[in-house]
Amino acid sequence: MALPDPHRPDARGLPMVHPPDPQRLAAERAWLADVATRPWLQRKLAFLRRGGPGYLQSALTLGGGTASACILSGAAFRYELLWVMPLGMLLGGIVFAAIAHQTLSTGMRPFTAMRTHAGPFIAWGWAIGTVLASMVWHFAQYSLASAVLVDLGAVAGLELPRFPMGLLVLAWAIPTALSFGSGGGMQRLFDRLMRWMVWTIVVLFGVVAVRTGMRDPGAIAAGFVPTLPADRGGVQSLPIAISGLATAVGVNMTFLYPYTLLARGWGREHREYARSDIAFGMVVPYVLVTTLMVIVAAATLYDGFSGSSISPVEAAKSLGGLLGPVLGRVLFDLGLLGMLLTTITLHMVCTGLACAEMFDLRIGSRGYRLATLLPAPGVLGSLFWTKMSVYLAVPTSIVAGALLPLAYYGFLVLQRSERYLGADRPRGVRGALWLLGLVIAVVVPVLFLVSYLGSLLSA
Repeated sequence: MALPDPHRPDARGLPMVHPPDPQRLAAERAWLADVATRPWLQRKLAFLRRGGPGYLQSALTLGGGTASACILSGAAFRYELLWVMPLGMLLGGIVFAAIAHQTLSTGMRPFTAMRTHAGPFIAWGWAIGTVLASMVWHFAQYSLASAVLVDLGAVAGLELPRFPMGLLVLAWAIPTALSFGSGGGMQRLFDRLMRWMVWTIVVLFGVVAVRTGMRDPGAIAAGFVPTLPADRGGVQSLPIAISGLATAVGVNMTFLYPYTLLARGWGREHREYARSDIAFGMVVPYVLVTTLMVIVAAATLYDGFSGSSISPVEAAKSLGGLLGPVLGRVLFDLGLLGMLLTTITLHMVCTGLACAEMFDLRIGSRGYRLATLLPAPGVLGSLFWTKMSVYLAVPTSIVAGALLPLAYYGFLVLQRSERYLGADRPRGVRGALWLLGLVIAVVVPVLFLVSYLGSLLSA
């Protein structure tokens, strides 16, 4: 199979946007040149106001898997696993900063770079892992999305069936995924919506947390100290911790992100902007949302938790209803539904993109469209996954999360490759610290997975 020209990001077309508008890209570069002359704080504030593809990663990761992990964590162990999701995202932020540096420094298509400089095994494992993770996590998205629609119906006095609601979501997701990112003004509008939606979710959970779950700040602070609490009600903390780490950054996110950079026409001059966007658009919102979600779940579900399954509908009622008898619950449900719909769409885009890279499919071709539909069976989650049981949500995340260290290791190899990065390979103290962070990002999930497998074997 002939490799595409690595120096032409649009060689076979990229999803998400039309080829970048030269005038708009030139204006953005002029803005970056102006921002580069400002003091550090002013530069960061400018990047924060403008936003970027980091919010797209927040929209992808803030879905059913994250909600399940947070609700189960707070319900079963109160604040004791508060440290898990922030740790997973902080490690992910280090890797994403490396991904941005590599992609923007070289302009190579990431799958080509991975296959050429890290090896075919890692490249294909990364791409296949992206497809598998998107398909596996898809079930949780439909389960929670259908539950939210049922809850919205209940607010309106309607008794809606779960599976038809899942089919309704599927009917929306297919055309949206196939036409996603048509470019131009619609893409810019979508970016703004993602930015405001993410921060709206932060505010909503913040209001609920302040009203219900912030009464014990000492216990909350202690929850950020890494510990594994004793089992409760037959529920083990180790697999829930692994689930939380796995849902912070999915392997499919590592595949989608660098292609969004190339599709936008970003280059070397965007590197500082990209790092700031990762922090403001992905790391900070995710840490805030998941922390607040765990706090709220702990305040509302912990006392009544007995180790049995938690219904997503009951969780939505408990969390959303606290903002008001009707309006707060509706706002919470709509915000969560927006995240779920976006996550479902991006899962489908991820599978289409990964298959396009693996099998040299042209974006928009019949093969690409069929690959985009691979996660569609996840709609069965609204039929069979009617409970957010730890015996379903946690193994799902563990299976998908087991694929992440391979991708992280691939980017670690690329970060050290002189042949790939040349003069842009980080050196000195900065390079050593970056390398240390990448090594930790690879080792931590591996250690947790090995510990979990050891516990299974000893049992």
